[in-house]
Amino acid sequence: MKSLFGSLACLVLCLTFAVAASAQTAPLKIVVINTLEFDGKDGIVKYTNAMTALENEFKPLDAELKTMATKYENLAKELKAIQDQIAAKTVPVNEQAANAKFEEYQNLEVQMKRKQEEGKERFQRRQPQLLGPIQQDIGKAMQEFAQAKGYDLILDASALDQQKILLAYLPNKVDVTKEFITFYNARPASAATASTPR
Repeated sequence: MKSLFGSLACLVLCLTFAVAASAQTAPLKIVVINTLEFDGKDGIVKYTNAMTALENEFKPLDAELKTMATKYENLAKELKAIQDQIAAKTVPVNEQAANAKFEEYQNLEVQMKRKQEEGKERFQRRQPQLLGPIQQDIGKAMQEFAQAKGYDLILDASALDQQKILLAYLPNKVDVTKEFITFYNARPASAATASTPR
């Protein structure tokens, strides 16, 4: 019984010292940065340039897929018109031409799906090649920024939003996104460079 009371007394004493010690330490300095603001006119120049380069690299494929989609829609309309003619039995339908049109429609659908899948795979390989080094550099810069400003913790507002964590009240002084963007853009050029497409 004495050992139980001794343990409890020791626990209470330890908790008292812990509370007293925590009361003497300064409060944590926590700030928020919204990484969604890195891309754009007022964002991180290096990141925005990389995103633009990525978009430009895939523009020809995008244009080709749009052209194919338009052709696909037009073929669908032509096939619908042929079906309507067959149903109405008013105009004779050239079966050979109708079959060729349907085959063209099916082939185009297969080509479009293949191109979309290939493009998606290429994009998923290319994006980390182009943005990875810059994102790593931004991570290092955030650590430098936190140390320079004396921040204990930086939270990503966009990641919190994706996790459905609601920030009910966020004072302006807590959101340091613009300040970080200015800090990053003012840094000297680093080794963060994008690799060329393969």
